[in-house]
Amino acid sequence: MLYSMQYGSPSEIFDEFASLTHACHTFTSDRLGSTGKLWPHPDSERDDGSVVLFEQGFPTPNGRAKFVPADWTAAPELPDEACPLVLNTGRLLEHWHMGSMTCRAKVLDAIEPEALIHVHPDDARDRGIAEGDEVRIASRCGRVTCRAHLSWRDQRGAAFLPFHFHKAAAALLTIDELDSDGKIPEFKFCTIEIERWPGPELQTNPSRAE
Repeated sequence: MLYSMQYGSPSEIFDEFASLTHACHTFTSDRLGSTGKLWPHPDSERDDGSVVLFEQGFPTPNGRAKFVPADWTAAPELPDEACPLVLNTGRLLEHWHMGSMTCRAKVLDAIEPEALIHVHPDDARDRGIAEGDEVRIASRCGRVTCRAHLSWRDQRGAAFLPFHFHKAAAALLTIDELDSDGKIPEFKFCTIEIERWPGPELQTNPSRAE
C-alpha cells in the first residue's frame, strides 16, 4: 500500500515531519518565520531559542560535563617508502558533500571549479611538481589524477584533497578500516605517493570493484 502524499505546500510537509518527531514537535512552519529557529527548542512560540547550548549546565546529575579518558592509537596505515605522504581528505568552504548541488551553482563553481591536491612546496619540488601540474595520486587502494596546488598551509609530508569532485574521487584512495569503538570508517586519512602525470588515467579501484 502506497502512502498518500497529497501536500499543498512545503509547510504541510514540514508540519507533518515535526509532529512525528520528538526532537522537533514544538516547531511549526508558521513559527519558523523568515529566519528560522534554533534547536533544540522547547518553546518555539515564545522566542527564537537559546543561542548557547548548555549555557547553565549539562544534562548530568551534577550539571557538569563529563570527560572520559581515551587511549591514543596510531592510524592503521602509516607512511613508508612506497607511500611516504599522509593524505587528509575534507571539505571546501564553497561545496557540500559530493557537490551534486553546489557544483551546479555558477558562483560557487567559478570559485572552486575542480579538485586540487594541496601539497607543501618542498614536497612538490622533491617530485618535480610545479603549480598547476597534472599529477597522479596513488594509494594502496586506488589512483586518481588532478592538478597540483602548492600550499604553505599544509605541513611537509602531508597533502589535502577535497572529496566533493567525482573526477578526482578521494574515496577511491582511502581505506576501509573501522574504528574499533565507534565503527567509523577511516575516510579522512591514508598514505599516498604523488607524481607528475602526462595525461588522464581511468580511475579504477580493483580492491573495491568486486
